[in-house]
Amino acid sequence: MIKILQIFILFNVVNLTQAQHHHNHFNKQDSLRGMITPERAWWDLKYYHLDIEVDPEQKTIHGSVDIMYEVLEENDVLQIDLQPPLIIKGVSDIDGNKLNFQTDGNANLVRLATPQKIGNVHTIIVEYGGKPTEAKRPPWDGGITWTKDKNGKPFIHSTCQGIGASIWWPCKDHMYDEVDSMLISVTIPDDLKNISNGKLRKIDNKNGKTTSHWFVANPLNNYGVNINIGDYVHFDEHFQGEKGTLQMDYYVLPYNLEKAKKQFKDATRTMEAFEHWFGPYPFYEDGYKLVDVSYPGMEHQSSVTYGNGYANGYVGNDGSGTGHGYLFDFIIVHETAHEWFANNVTYKDMADMWIHESFANYSESLFLEYFYGKEIGQEYVRGTRKRIRNDRPIIGEYGVNNSGSGDMYVKGGNMLNTIRTIIGSDEKWRAILRGLNKEFYHQTVGTQEIEDYISGMAGIELKAIFDQYLRDIRIPQLEYYFKDGYFVYRWGGVVQGFDMPVDVKFGEDWQRLGVKTRWDRIKVESTEFEVDPNYYISLVKAF
Repeated sequence: MIKILQIFILFNVVNLTQAQHHHNHFNKQDSLRGMITPERAWWDLKYYHLDIEVDPEQKTIHGSVDIMYEVLEENDVLQIDLQPPLIIKGVSDIDGNKLNFQTDGNANLVRLATPQKIGNVHTIIVEYGGKPTEAKRPPWDGGITWTKDKNGKPFIHSTCQGIGASIWWPCKDHMYDEVDSMLISVTIPDDLKNISNGKLRKIDNKNGKTTSHWFVANPLNNYGVNINIGDYVHFDEHFQGEKGTLQMDYYVLPYNLEKAKKQFKDATRTMEAFEHWFGPYPFYEDGYKLVDVSYPGMEHQSSVTYGNGYANGYVGNDGSGTGHGYLFDFIIVHETAHEWFANNVTYKDMADMWIHESFANYSESLFLEYFYGKEIGQEYVRGTRKRIRNDRPIIGEYGVNNSGSGDMYVKGGNMLNTIRTIIGSDEKWRAILRGLNKEFYHQTVGTQEIEDYISGMAGIELKAIFDQYLRDIRIPQLEYYFKDGYFVYRWGGVVQGFDMPVDVKFGEDWQRLGVKTRWDRIKVESTEFEVDPNYYISLVKAF
């Protein structure tokens, strides 16, 4: 074996060893945030009413949240999360009993006054307030963004993926338990509007202030809850989709209105493409919104935020380098895809964040394929590979609110495209994507459930392939050489049991090779060959 291959393999082994032994230092607060603690496990969320007043001048939030829950196991202590500098001012039950609570960092352990019998439904009211953490680099940095628009009016937003919704309101801040429905009431100065999730029930005006009441009828993850406060104007349209008429609302700053009327045409195109690939939009009852914000954008359920400059690409760039990224507005497409993968099918643990981001990344190529043809979509997804770092595994560490590598976006998207290529049937692949959204409709899931579903529907054992791309940092190496009229080949740099097939063309004919980690060979008439480029692998000539 030539030295260059030995060096390449050694480099990958060293990288893998470093990645496997790289551990963050976690503390008690990480566990209280990331675990399904005993104080969380015994009760099931049913309903929130978040009722707050936001003061743009003082940069404060004050109010309360009603938390309705069902008792699953008898207990008398429950955990409510709220991150300093916000503080809980008091907790009471529906009967007016003041409840004692003990604060441990971000976790507040509330002792209940009445017996908690299995099957009973109870409500507690948590009053809180203060100056919430200010987001310095949203959406990657969580908190509240206090800005002003070009006319000097307040322009305020919440973002909290990862850091948690408890950075701005008290809640059961763990992804495994989604609330069944929610009312969001926000009071602000009456020259502004607040746009939140779901549908607007009513607006109250009193003493120079306005209160908007937004109701979400479907299960909702905590980080998806949002407030957007500004001098908004509104326009709308209707989309005739698989489940009937979908209300599509757009809220933008006045000076962006004409640009938005043109750019937001991608919203109905996106809905059309993704209903084809993923099945019906999961939240017809709550409608769909695009909301103008001061940061790039995010996937808040039924309230997708938009700040991409009213131009195609992503902040003026095409991440694929193919030019195809300029055929669509990245934020509209990517963040809307999260309505299916993130808001409909939701990870239980932060370690499995790839379930959101890999599918949303891959959806960009599916949008292109739907409107411009399969090869355009395939060129796009291949073009994104230059952004893959292979620095650490895509899956993070469980139980400590830890996500894996940022490769969950592009590498995850290329993994899915590789699996599609292995399956070899576009019809079956589409059925799998739609099936995921039907099987896990409005549910929280773990990686294993997604792996098992895809493998089962494909009729192919994909465990080692998921292990390779999600839990290992090495790119599979197709090692090969020619000798005496034979093409000799095997997999190198792979996990145990890796036996992914690959499609190879010799001359004019394509054939599928069953490749394993031991050497194998086939008779060939030419040393000229190519491998289907849609497999995310590397080629290494061994001799």
